[in-house]
Amino acid sequence: MKLHKPWACSDSNQNQCQDSNFFSLFLPKILKMATFGDFKLTKSVQKGVKEIGFTKPTPIQVEAIPAIKSGQDVLGIAQTGTGKTAAYILPLLTKLVKAEGEDPRVVILVPTRELSIQVGEDIAELAQYTNIRHAAVYGGIGWTKHAELITPGIDVLVATPGRLMDLYNHNVLSLKKVKTLVIDEADRLLDMGFMPQLHTVFNFLPMRRQNLLFSATFSEKVEKLTEEFLDFPVRIEITPSATPVEMVKQQVYHVPNYRTKLNLVAHLLENEAVFKKVIIFCKTKITAETVFKVVHRKAEGEKRILHSNKGQNARINAINAFKNDEVRILISTDVSARGIDASKVSHVINFDVPVNYDDYIHRIGRTARAGNHGEAITLLDPSEEWHFQKIEKLIRMSVPVYEIPAGVTVVETEKADRQLQLREIDRQRKIDDPTYKGAFHDKKRKPAKDKRDFTDKFARKKTRKKRKKRR
Repeated sequence: MKLHKPWACSDSNQNQCQDSNFFSLFLPKILKMATFGDFKLTKSVQKGVKEIGFTKPTPIQVEAIPAIKSGQDVLGIAQTGTGKTAAYILPLLTKLVKAEGEDPRVVILVPTRELSIQVGEDIAELAQYTNIRHAAVYGGIGWTKHAELITPGIDVLVATPGRLMDLYNHNVLSLKKVKTLVIDEADRLLDMGFMPQLHTVFNFLPMRRQNLLFSATFSEKVEKLTEEFLDFPVRIEITPSATPVEMVKQQVYHVPNYRTKLNLVAHLLENEAVFKKVIIFCKTKITAETVFKVVHRKAEGEKRILHSNKGQNARINAINAFKNDEVRILISTDVSARGIDASKVSHVINFDVPVNYDDYIHRIGRTARAGNHGEAITLLDPSEEWHFQKIEKLIRMSVPVYEIPAGVTVVETEKADRQLQLREIDRQRKIDDPTYKGAFHDKKRKPAKDKRDFTDKFARKKTRKKRKKRR
């Protein structure tokens, strides 16, 4: 039976709590009064919290930390930048107390190498005054290097599913002593097709364990995984699923074409006082490279580019340089949308609309982190307007539209580009209305002449010639 405790209720399900009147009256006060000292963390963990400068826990931390400490399965739904990582790391470090044995007791699964590195760095900071051993492993480099990290003994392992199975299949890693499994950014893991790998991992883990699942959105896939993975979980939903962080100011520019988008980005970045630290997200590697060339030529400050074709070291160095304020502008595909935890990002610019609408939430979540304000700007050409309407339904709000600034050169759309846009608009209309034909529907082809007709004519002609010769 699900326990009804203060941390087991969310903003969306308080009616179902046995003490809902208490929550409606006193939950704001609880959030206001809570401190990290209230959670009874070990002294070494509290020292790490103080060293980092954490003073007041976020709502997800207030609700999740007691639930995780109690040993219950937890489903946490909260936007990026709300402190989800610390919400599960702090209670787990307290439960582990100290280093013990050689095999991991906590496994944290994440979708990307960038996020694996980020979570590993967060653990290093929070556990700096403990002797708890940890490592972050991921694909892209030889598994033997990661084997060297975990062979001496480890307590917490952060891993991408593929690299976890590499180490397990090479008998480098034992999962027999795992007491807690955390799945972070579950929606992204499922979007990337990791469900089969997750089932394989579950089969190798002990049956009796605590399961924690955190996600920024609660899609149908995540709901299905929850049913299979969690046992009567405490559901903590700080804000409705797929609601963007309130501290992000969103805006949209309707732009006629690709070249005008480039001009607009260059114009915006001229204002260094406002656009202090910027991430530009692109849908494809080719687009990212083009944007980088233009920005590198026209904008001031250090710039870096990040996508899957870049080497492992280049990607890590780019993220670290951006975090350390050595880089003003970072241009990236969605590969890093959930792996960058950089402070004081002033702006996120969506050069185009992501194919996966949930990625929009994670893109804009790179700004307005840790209580700071930020802006998210999206550039839409006519073929992307339909997609953005779907995003507005997902985030349950209409994003204000801004006029293109006077100093931006608006380029006339070329015929080939216009036709591509119209074809995409036709495709979208067909999705909404299957009976719609549109300007670019397939024309009916005239039936081809039967080849046998020609063959028969040729045969008859040959026969007539033979008859003439006989005569």
